[in-house]
Amino acid sequence: MANSRLRGLTWWRKWAKKDWAIAAVGFSLIVFLFTLISDSWSRRDYSNLNNPFDHTQDLVDLTLLRNAKKTGAFCLDGSLPGYHFQKGFGSGSNNWLLHVEGGGWCNTVSSCLSRKYTRLGSSKYMESQVPFSGILSRDPSQNPDFFNWNKVKIRYCDGASFASHPESEPKNGKKLFFRGQLIWEALMDELLSIGLSNAKQALLSGCSAGGLATLIHCDNFRELLPKDTTVKCLADAGFFLDEKDILGNRTMRSFYNDVVHLQGVAKSLHKDCVARMEPSKCLFPQEIIKNIKTPVFLVNPAYDIWQIQNILIPDASDPHGDWRNCRLSIQTCNPSQIGILQGFRNSLLRAVGEFQKIKEGGMFINSCFVHCQTWMAETWHSAKSPRINNRTIAESVGDWFFDRKAVKQIDCPYPCNPTCYHLDFTRG
Repeated sequence: MANSRLRGLTWWRKWAKKDWAIAAVGFSLIVFLFTLISDSWSRRDYSNLNNPFDHTQDLVDLTLLRNAKKTGAFCLDGSLPGYHFQKGFGSGSNNWLLHVEGGGWCNTVSSCLSRKYTRLGSSKYMESQVPFSGILSRDPSQNPDFFNWNKVKIRYCDGASFASHPESEPKNGKKLFFRGQLIWEALMDELLSIGLSNAKQALLSGCSAGGLATLIHCDNFRELLPKDTTVKCLADAGFFLDEKDILGNRTMRSFYNDVVHLQGVAKSLHKDCVARMEPSKCLFPQEIIKNIKTPVFLVNPAYDIWQIQNILIPDASDPHGDWRNCRLSIQTCNPSQIGILQGFRNSLLRAVGEFQKIKEGGMFINSCFVHCQTWMAETWHSAKSPRINNRTIAESVGDWFFDRKAVKQIDCPYPCNPTCYHLDFTRG
């Protein structure tokens, strides 16, 4: 089983004690560290898993946006945003796959100021090269349908899923740039100029906060490309739920409310939604997908570890530590706790209920205790990848994108799927 290969990190317990907003940033910093070590999304070392492709031979350089200064498209600290581009070849020369990096959000001036001294707020701290794997891999055994496409990894440095606006920047001398929307526009302009405008097929994808950005900008991406271009969007672990925590508090709604008002996010959200309800509610994917016209595929674990730790059971909701081990490993949860987690899964299924009826939509909702699954080879497509009905995530996404078959994959409840990777942070 995968769990026997996943070893704990002694400093995880320290991170679990930080405040909620910093946890979101901290989570992403750990993503960064382990990207360098093993190209995995999590605070977990996957380097000892059998990897069919040598990532050290597939490092892709960072490119800073050329015209960012002219348009004022800056990271939180005022540095230039960036991306990594790998040119396609063969039959994929005119096809494009964009993947938006994740990394939480900042909801206060203080947390944004802290964030600007990390790679999630400044290109000064970004790696000069990153490995491309999973959905970004050029190895056909790892990425059978998209291996030879033009591929772009979009770096995330604004703190609001590419939806912040400069009108909301602090006027008290605190130097913060809320330019997410401008970054998105400048980035699209540059990619269009280097070949994206000639795309025959294009897929916009993203992980976590990048998955949310994908949903926010999906229709705009469609509008930028020729009408005869096949354009679709994929959100991985980006379907954040507007659910109460175990004490009955709307922790996530409150957090999103802070993000929206601090960074002026409402201007990037659908006008009809903002006109009907509080803008922070319109940041939740359940509302966003009601207005998306472009075909969308949702990849989401029913027991998303980030959502369980930050939405369902945030630190403040468990002052006595009754949920401590369960938050770190689903295999340590008692029957009562499993029942609550099953309720959270049911909430996800209800939230995607209407979307499931959309013919052009697709989904892969497995029963794994994990977060992002598309940009790591082990969970995207390998001999040991999670499967539903014997199809990997990569195969399911390919079936949907190329209209080979309808894909509405919903797994049975935990612990039914033996192919899952269940992250376990309890092991020392």
